[in-house]
Parts: sequence; structure tokens; C-alpha cells
Amino acid sequence: KKLFCRNGVSLCCPGSLEFLGSSDPAAQSTGITDCVVPFLTRPKVPVLQLDSGNYLFSTSAICRYFFLLSGWEQDDLTNQWLEWEATELQPALSAALYYLVVQGKKGEDVLGSVRRALTYIDHSLSRQNCPFLAGETESLADIVLWGALYPLLQDPAYLPEELSALHSWFQTLSTQEPCQRAAETVLKQQGVLALRPYLQKQPQPSSPEGRAVTNEPEEEELATLSEEEIAMAVTAWENGLESLPPLRPQQNPVLPVTGERNVLITSALPYVNNVPHLGNIIGCVLSADVFARYSRLRQWNTLYLCGTDEYGTATETKAMEEGLTPQEICDKYHIIHADIYRWFNISFDTFGRTTTPQQTKITQDIFQRLLTRGFVLQDTVEQLRCEHCARFLADRFVEGVCPFCGYEEARGDQCDKCGKLINAVELKKPQCKVCRSCPVVQSTHHLFLDLPKLEKRLEEWLGRTLPGSDWTPNARFITRSWLRDGLKPRCITRDLKWGTPVPLEGFEDKVFYVWFDATIGYLSITANYTDQWERWWKNPEQVDLYQFMAKDNVPFHGIVFPCSALGAEDNYTLVSHLIATEYLNYEDGKFSKSRGVGVFGDMAQDTGIPADIWRFYLLYIRPEGQDSAFSWTDLLLKNNSELLNNLGNFINRAGMFVSKFFGGYVPEMVLTPDDQRLLAHVTLELQRYHQLLEKVRIRDALRSILTISRHGNQYIQVNEPWKRIKGSEADRQRAGTVTGLAVNIAALLSVMLQPYMPTVSATIQAQLQLPPPACSILLTNFLCTLPAGHQIGTVSPLFQKLENDQIESLRQRFGGGQAKTSPKPAVIETVTTAGPQQIQALMDEVTKQGNIVRELKAQKADKNQVAAEVAKLLDLKKQLAVAEGKPPEAPKGKKKK
Repeated sequence: KKLFCRNGVSLCCPGSLEFLGSSDPAAQSTGITDCVVPFLTRPKVPVLQLDSGNYLFSTSAICRYFFLLSGWEQDDLTNQWLEWEATELQPALSAALYYLVVQGKKGEDVLGSVRRALTYIDHSLSRQNCPFLAGETESLADIVLWGALYPLLQDPAYLPEELSALHSWFQTLSTQEPCQRAAETVLKQQGVLALRPYLQKQPQPSSPEGRAVTNEPEEEELATLSEEEIAMAVTAWENGLESLPPLRPQQNPVLPVTGERNVLITSALPYVNNVPHLGNIIGCVLSADVFARYSRLRQWNTLYLCGTDEYGTATETKAMEEGLTPQEICDKYHIIHADIYRWFNISFDTFGRTTTPQQTKITQDIFQRLLTRGFVLQDTVEQLRCEHCARFLADRFVEGVCPFCGYEEARGDQCDKCGKLINAVELKKPQCKVCRSCPVVQSTHHLFLDLPKLEKRLEEWLGRTLPGSDWTPNARFITRSWLRDGLKPRCITRDLKWGTPVPLEGFEDKVFYVWFDATIGYLSITANYTDQWERWWKNPEQVDLYQFMAKDNVPFHGIVFPCSALGAEDNYTLVSHLIATEYLNYEDGKFSKSRGVGVFGDMAQDTGIPADIWRFYLLYIRPEGQDSAFSWTDLLLKNNSELLNNLGNFINRAGMFVSKFFGGYVPEMVLTPDDQRLLAHVTLELQRYHQLLEKVRIRDALRSILTISRHGNQYIQVNEPWKRIKGSEADRQRAGTVTGLAVNIAALLSVMLQPYMPTVSATIQAQLQLPPPACSILLTNFLCTLPAGHQIGTVSPLFQKLENDQIESLRQRFGGGQAKTSPKPAVIETVTTAGPQQIQALMDEVTKQGNIVRELKAQKADKNQVAAEVAKLLDLKKQLAVAEGKPPEAPKGKKKK
């Protein structure tokens, strides 16, 4: 091994925090311009050349190598930090150091590049309430991140005081003698300026936020357009509505069609025992809804389903708390969940539940097939029993200290802090959640899924599925880490009353573990939707299955259920694309219903902020690659800047110019070369939007919408149609072209917005009188959907400004300890008035929905199904009242008079 370093200085050895300097016989000094690694085009130090002749040249890889040599064990959390440091922190930090040292920038010009990364470290430390990144003691992650950050954060100006956890962590490491010696050896009392020769050799960094969030289009992008791209964009534009294919006929129920792309979408089933908060909503149902709406715009044959997960300990516990039966709890909270998702405009094709005969039938069938094929084990296990309650305690009836990270409120099945799955008997200081007495360990008989016997099948399936799929990196990592550690038998039964009965002699007093049968809930919900459910769930050759969830659900969707389905040998459809988010935090902490911290689904409706604004902001901050945090200040900023001043301003101006200057008719358009380049530029951004959404990069695709809107604003600003309309004939013609092109961009944006803000999208389309085919199909080319002579409707503002005092009031209200019921602020309506076409459309929808309700009642349909359709009818009537300028809460009888 040979270690190349600059000026005889190398790096920290993580095993002992001792510093390797020029005295180390393996270390070799190198000049700043030496290219030690032959296949790298730029100088890179430190570099470790292994005995094999291979090179390690990232700090984290070199440190990991020495770390393993020292005999220390690594865990998944440390590995995750190292990957984050290499992919997220280093690019941002390199930019900040370059701005500071090479360009001489100061303050926020430097800190802005890296603030997001620093905030992430701070939130992570705060959330786990440990002094170090991976636990109670220093790890490789701490050493690598401290070494990377030290050159910048040694200056207190770049260590924000409000990031108190980061501040404490950095100071703790910086005061350790080996770290001090390392810093002195490398920086030689020059501080960050010691890095100048190295940084001067590096390329100038691009904007850390990326082009999608700049205020204006980049000239470099326009300059890269080829003549062929411009010509193709112009041709597509001129073809207009004729380019649109015929609309797919609507099915009821939706079933796979041979020869078409059949997309099956699920959201992780929310526990029925509680109200979902904003993090639950963005992690599962809202993310899936965006993709489902996008799939329909692409004319893919799409079925989107979800439902409440109603069995298990959580339901029994909630029933005890509220003095109800488990069934009553399920009935109560199923309605609450359905109402919340309806308000958020989630477009389920069916929203079901797991307490159904179909759930029992399908779960027991899969179990019997696994049992027959030898994939179920019986074993006696040690389990906690509460003598006071006189029963064995299921996992969630136990709380205690996590044996891995020391978290004091770990559940009996999983630790919310470190994420590890645990057995209740492993908990330290266990307590019965019901009576708080200390349970004792006793033997009980249970059934186990023989995961080791299924491991090879799982590996082969993953080998076929993962290449070319859109599994998120965290889903891949979590699944692979389980396999790397080796699968172990997984208990699939519990000593409970509330659950799917186990159809095996000797186990009549047990039910299936909720995480064995919860994923089967997708199948049973589909079976309650259509008796042809097997066409979706036993049809892997024709169905693409997308499953959306938070990362803590990955083991069950990526390991447990696929193993069950593979072992059942019944040709089940398995997940093609497993989409997992990280966690959404609330301000500086976690959501907590009991402490009144954070916004929960039933509370969002009472804030006066429309559902589409909530959708937009949650999708804007969607935790795709790392945890993110909801912020009231940021919500205000994004609403007032991105929605009001950018998107709303452009669409309103474009429509108003048509109304004010051209009598409500789209004017003739004579495109100049500049206009044609704009067509091509919008087309490229539209295609980028498609590419991102096809890869389920939902947050990034939203940026493309805002970018197109910024291009439109700049186009109007540069061409000044309000001035040209008063000028010569040529000027008036130019004003017409600019107005016509702008209003067509607005029409395009209305369709691109549909997956994100469906109500706003429909409002824009009603104002512009967009032809129905153009509202339902989104191609990859920018078309002229509003030709010259097209008449638009009444244009009105789309968004309303959020005020500081309003947001501050909401911040205090949801900051903890608020009363259970708060007075409702005045509702901010998205649109103040509606055109006659929109009102007529709503009236038609009300009539149609009324007929559905009457038919269901005549057929004496299931009362829950009737209740759901009645709720839809009432919501439509409320929308109609608002559109007609009447108060939504007006008595029903008033409308008829």
C-alpha cells in the first residue's frame, strides 16, 4: 500500500483518530499538479494505491479501508452517511470553498451553497438525540464529515448558531487532540487559504441549486439549441390539436388491456388507528397520486388503489384508549382517512380496507400454499407476557430501550430512531404499553416464514427486476443490506384477537402478524373493487407495479411480501418500481399528535389555505434523496414567489392580454426566429418534465413547470405587448404573436400542472376554454392548442398572497399545546369567481354524482360505499356554491329558492 498526500500530509486514521503524517513509511508527498491516478484527468489527493495496483481516491473510501483494517464494525447508518457525504455534501462544500477561497466571496454567497446540507446534519443529530452521527460514540461517519467540513466551519461565521446540534457536534470533535493535530498539520495556521493552490486547479462550480430554480432562463441553454431541434419544435407546434390521439375509452372497473401499458399503483396502506400528518401524506398517497395522474395524461391504462390497514396491535391499542371495539375504531378512522384524502384531491380508483372476507380468503390461501411447499416453520419462542393483563404482549404493546442505539421509546417491533427491526424480548427495560408494568419472558408457539429457504429465489428475482427499474436508491440500499446480512426466519403469527385467523390446527387462538397480511391488502382491496382482480395481480407479464411508501416500509415490500409471493408459486405480480421517500420533519422536530406539534390531515382543512397550495408545497419539498422539513416561512415564500409572482402572474397576464387587447380571442401569430427558439426551449423543458416523471422524480419535474413559467414571464417582459399594441401595424402584429404564444404556454402549463395542482389546473383550463382533448393528454411536444380565433373565458387571479402575521399565527397554533379545536380563519379561495362554462360543468358533475348515489341506494349497496359517494356529492355541491359566489356553508334549501 502507498499513500500519496500533499506536503507529506495524509489523513486521519479512523481506527484511533491518530494522524498519519510524513513520518509514515507508506506516505509519499506529491505536488499539487501531479496526477497520481493515471485514469483521472485532474490532480487528486489523498490517494491510496493498494498492493493490487488499484487506487482508492475518495476520502470516504480510503477512510473506510483503514477503518475495516482496524477491526471496527460498520453499520448501515454509517454507510449511508458516507454515501451522502460523497454525493450530496462534497459538491455543495466544494462550491462553497471555491467561492470563498478562489473568488473571495463572503457571507451568504458562500453559506448559501452548503446551508441545506448543514441543516440536514443538524436535523439528523437533533432527531436521534445522540451526540454523534451514528450513535453515542464517534464513528467513521463523524471523522469523514468533520474532516470535510473543518476548513469551512473553523470560521464561526459559517457555523450558523441556530443549528445548535451541528454546532455542538462540530465543537466536540474539534476539541479532541488528534483532530486538532490533524487540522494544524494540514492547514499550517493558514486556515482555509492553505487550500487555495488545490482549489485553483478545480473547475468553477455550477450553481448549487441547479438551473431549474434560477429566476431567468439561461442564455447558455438557448445557445445550445440546434437548427434541427428548432425545426422539429415548429413542426409539432403547427400540427396542433391534430397531433393528439383519440382519448382512451373509460373503463369501470379498470382492467389490464393486452398490448397497452398497464400501470398498477399502490400507496402503502395507512394504519387506521390515527390521523395522517403531512409527512404520511407526501410519503405515500400524494406522491402516488401525482404519478397516477401523470400516467393517465400519458394514456396509460392506470389503476390506483389504497385503503386503511385495519388489523393488528395498533388497532387494539387505540380501541382500548377510546373505549371502543376494534371494529368501531376501524369504521371511525376509515371515514376520517377517506375524508382527508378526498380533501387533498387524491384520485384513487378505489380506497378500501383490510377488514373484509376477501382479505381473509386471499391471505389464508397464500399461507396454505407456503405451508404446503415447506416455507413455513413452527417454533417455540420467548415472548413477553404481562401478568397484570394476563396475556402475551404483541410487539406494539411493548415499549423499551432499543438494544442497538439506546433510544428509550423503541417499539417492540422496530426502533423509530435507528430503523432496525427488533424482537420485543430484546428490548431493555420493557414495559407493557397498557398498564406500564414490567412483563416477564415466557415460551409460546408461533409460525415463521422460512426466508432463508426463499433467499435464492428472491436474489434471482431482484437480479431480473432491479436493472433498468426505478427503485429509489434507499429502497435498493435497504433491500440489499437485508440480503447482505443474510435473511432469517420471520415470525408471521401473533397472540392477538383482532386479525386474520390462522387456518391451522393448534393455532386457533392466534392471528397473522399485520406485516404478513397488510401487503396482501392490496390484493384484497382490488378483489373488492372487481372480481377480475387476478388480471392485475396474477399477470406479471402485462402489468407494471409501482409501489409508493416511506423508507421504513421497504423491508416488507422489498423482502417479506416478494418472498411470500414467490413461495406461493401462483404467478403473482411483484413490484417493478419501489418508490420510497425519506422522512418529512416539522420545522425543527417531529410531528406529534399528542403534543400538538405539526399539521395533520384533518387540520390542514381548517387553516384557510387551499388544498392545492398544500399539495404544491409538499411536492416542492418532497424528501426524495434525504430528509426534508416543513417550514411555515418557506411555505409563505414559495406561495408568494413561485406561485403568485411567477406562475400565477404569467398565466394571468397571458389571459388578460387576450381579453384586454384582443376582445377575448386568441390573435394571429407570426413566429419570428426568436419565437421559434422559445418553442424549442419550452419543448426541451417539457421533455425534461416527462423524463423526470417517468423516472418518478416528482419534485424535480415540478421545477420544470416553474422554469417554463419563468421563461414565459421573461418573454412577455422583453417583448412588452402592452406597449406594442399602441404602436404601428407591425407592432400590433408583434403584440398579437407574443400574446398568442404566451397564452398557449399557459395552456401547456395547465396540463403539466394537473398531476400537482388539479383544481388550479382545471380552473386555468376553464378560463382559457381549453378544448377537452388537450386537457386529458400530454404529449412530449409543445402544441398550439389555442389557435388564432379561439375564444377564451373570464380570466381571474389564481393565487392569493400569504401574509406574515397569518403564517405566524399558524406557526404558533401548530407549534405544540394548541387547543383541540381552534377558530377557523377566513378561507382563502383559490378563485374568486368562475365562468359560466365552469359552473355548468360543475352542475353536470353534481347531477351525475347524484344519479350514482341514487342508484347505489336503490341497489342497497354497502353503506360505506354509499357514504363515500355521498361525501363526493356534498363536496361537488360545495364547489358549485363557491363557483356561483355563494357561501359554501349555506343551507341546502337556499339554492332551490
